[in-house]
Amino acid sequence: MKWLLAAFAVFVLVSTSHCADDSVVWCYHLDSCNYTRWPTIAPNFCNRSRQSPINIVTADATVDASLTDFTFTNYDSTTAMTIIENTGRTVKVLLADGVKVSGGGLNETYDALQFHLHWGNGTMSPGSEHTVNGKRYPMELHIVHVRESFNKNTTLAVANGTGLAALGFFIEGTSGNSTGLPEAWKNLTELLSQIQTQGKNASILAGFSLNDILVGVNRSNYWRYLGSLTTPNCNEAVVWTVFKETIKVSRDIINLFGTTVLIGNSTSEKMIDVFRGIQPAQAVTTTGSGTSSASKACYSLGLMALGLALGRH
Repeated sequence: MKWLLAAFAVFVLVSTSHCADDSVVWCYHLDSCNYTRWPTIAPNFCNRSRQSPINIVTADATVDASLTDFTFTNYDSTTAMTIIENTGRTVKVLLADGVKVSGGGLNETYDALQFHLHWGNGTMSPGSEHTVNGKRYPMELHIVHVRESFNKNTTLAVANGTGLAALGFFIEGTSGNSTGLPEAWKNLTELLSQIQTQGKNASILAGFSLNDILVGVNRSNYWRYLGSLTTPNCNEAVVWTVFKETIKVSRDIINLFGTTVLIGNSTSEKMIDVFRGIQPAQAVTTTGSGTSSASKACYSLGLMALGLALGRH
């Protein structure tokens, strides 16, 4: 009987959150199954060369003129978010049919499936998956999309080098002592108490949209690279877009994730430090809007010289 209960516990721990493989037992919190062990636990992909997340070195990013503005379809819908769930490894929000993204250098429209979050242990603890010039933010949000031609078939998607498109947004605390902001985040995190333990889910009432969740971010400025899922089986199937501007959320809301949500039942550990470590560098491209200070200075000096030359005639 004890063996049967142990086997059942292992089965429960393998719920999927990011198109992960249900047959692989992995975790964030134990030395035996955390990300340092994934190349052994899931060797098919987790030890390959196109892995995510990465450290984005801004000076090494190459400007790509094809990285145009995105078209976000139904990101303004107040009924797009349907269910919020505690998977045992993250908090995941399921998205309704009809939410899509296109443009932005993508070669096809992609259907949104869900978004989920990665975090550390409060605003003072690093928790994002990607880093920028070595900086790790308190949280990161990933919106996962699948090629429209795959009709939301994730088996097909993870077998294709660009089958998935993930949008990554850094989250950091607002300055000052404000609480409960933005309102959309307050509405979302008020549901955390209903999904405290693994497997629990709750319906999301209409009233706020994905655009409200992404408030304040200029979505024309981003980095792009080809990478992988950041959880086993780590399939190398993801077109990654990481946005340069952060979502600003009041500190009390960020702190709720590490103090409310548990990895298992009511006696289990708090869900903290749910992120994979940095993987080897990949080639990163960038939108052209991030002109460096040096370039701006040269441009300004060029205009001054032109003005002086014209003034002589």
